[in-house]
Amino acid sequence: MIAAYLRRGLAAGLMAGLLAGLFAFFVGESALDRAIAIEEASAGGHHEEEIFSRGTQKVGLFFATGLSGATAGGIFGLAFAYFRERLSSRRDLIRSVSLAGAVFCGMVLIPALKYPANPPSVGDPETIGARTIAYFALIGLSLLAILAAWQLSRTLRERGMSAPVRRLSVGIGLAVMVVAVFLALPAVPPAEDFPAGLLWSFRLAALGTQAVLWAGIGVLFGLLSERANAEPKRREQPA
Repeated sequence: MIAAYLRRGLAAGLMAGLLAGLFAFFVGESALDRAIAIEEASAGGHHEEEIFSRGTQKVGLFFATGLSGATAGGIFGLAFAYFRERLSSRRDLIRSVSLAGAVFCGMVLIPALKYPANPPSVGDPETIGARTIAYFALIGLSLLAILAAWQLSRTLRERGMSAPVRRLSVGIGLAVMVVAVFLALPAVPPAEDFPAGLLWSFRLAALGTQAVLWAGIGVLFGLLSERANAEPKRREQPA
């Protein structure tokens, strides 16, 4: 059974990764090209020789998003196998979309509020190690906060608390946890001497790419699961 969820996750993740690659290609690549041009101009036209040309990098974008999507989808399939019976909905499509949304919030949305994506030319190269550690720490803590909020919601529902009061309580609790994590981690360094419009175009494109990836995983995995659930029923129907 777990192997079936893993296969579905790999398939859904690969397809969602390719969709995310299309989004990144048409929406994000122009912003990245302009950011690279600014970086080269600030270096006086001198820059390290690229191992791969920009054309090759753009083609490789689909390989990268497909591979990362398949990896994320496989892990998602294993997580779905664990949480499936613990989720409130009775339909696998709703379960899948809900779980993918929770993962997106914990892995992408909440961290992006504290540490939004930056183009290559933004940020001090000497602090990249510390910034990377802080970013991954934020992802781990955000996922724990999402998990804690979900567990709190289950507990309050089992105790008979009404849905509006339960959602308000869980929302306040999650907000408090997120604010505490934000205050505990280092502040994001300012992006000085970089066009604000281009900076936010890049950030929104990066966020949109991840949104397409996780929406695709949630929907495609759910549809594959619904199809698998319907197979035994079709076999049982008389010819």
